[in-house]
Amino acid sequence: MKAISKEASEDMYCASWSGGKDSCLACYLAMKKGMNVTRLVHFDRPNNLHGVDPAMIRLHADLTGIPMVQRKVSQEEFEKEFKATVFSLKTEGIKGMIFGDIYLEPHKEWADHTCAELGIEAVEPLWGRRTEDILWEFLGLGFETIIASGDQKLIGKEWIGRKMDDAFIEYLKARNLDVCGESGEFHTFVTAGPLFKGKIDITCFEVIARDGFWFLDVRDYQVTR
Repeated sequence: MKAISKEASEDMYCASWSGGKDSCLACYLAMKKGMNVTRLVHFDRPNNLHGVDPAMIRLHADLTGIPMVQRKVSQEEFEKEFKATVFSLKTEGIKGMIFGDIYLEPHKEWADHTCAELGIEAVEPLWGRRTEDILWEFLGLGFETIIASGDQKLIGKEWIGRKMDDAFIEYLKARNLDVCGESGEFHTFVTAGPLFKGKIDITCFEVIARDGFWFLDVRDYQVTR
């Protein structure tokens, strides 16, 4: 893993972590600016459209060296559990939380409002930027990600499990789809990059259909360091 910042702030931050490219890049950019990220926070919810097994998400904590707080919650209890979890981190000294929102106002408004209630800062490193610029920065930094799920009406089954590359980006642009999938067109799982001390190789998987989406069902993988 490359050095992120020469002088990290003494203030501690946590990062909302889905396992996908946007939350990963937001965390990386915040750290690059000197924010001291001491926790990754992941909520395992029913009908999680990222569709990645929580055990795979926990690999990210191991590879980044940043401890993860992971909670399994119902959709109905999500906000309550979110507040309780983040409040507990606040008592440990967390001053703010990093999010990977780009342009969906309701998402940012919820993060701003909820963090204000908890008395911490909501940090949005990607907010307001062009999605194509964000994606090229992510890839240019050396991150790698695979397509973990996709809306069956928009994304072909053949793309699930494939590495995000120029071909997939052109596929999205040809269909006038957002290249970051900000509106839920598809979701990703990061497998390598400058934030990680190793690489995740998916060696065996199936693609399953559920509730109008394709999902990556990982059967086997290996980690190289």
